[in-house]
Amino acid sequence: MEALKPRESGSVPAPKKYPDELPDRAVRMVFATRERTGEKRGPLTRVAHQLGINPETLRNWVKQAEVDAGRRPGTSTEDRQGVAELEREVFELRRANSILKSASAFFAAELDRPHLR
Repeated sequence: MEALKPRESGSVPAPKKYPDELPDRAVRMVFATRERTGEKRGPLTRVAHQLGINPETLRNWVKQAEVDAGRRPGTSTEDRQGVAELEREVFELRRANSILKSASAFFAAELDRPHLR
């Protein structure tokens, strides 16, 4: 199992509960069952029960898949990842800026001190 890395806030993310391929498979099953039966809500609960997944978790996966496919309004996974990447970059740039300001103040103070020769 991979080590958990702290986030910028210092908290540790929760470990993954399901394998990576399970969400895709479960969502495909829900869409296929909906298409076959014409039902909207029943297939989600049945598939969740068959795969041993919390129905609310599967509902969130299906909702996100619909957003990603453009069937429902919302922030796509790709956009969300892009925003997170930009937020990390802003965090690092602010950190670097802070370090540079401190260094600049230090060297400015050094230049203002009288030197004894």
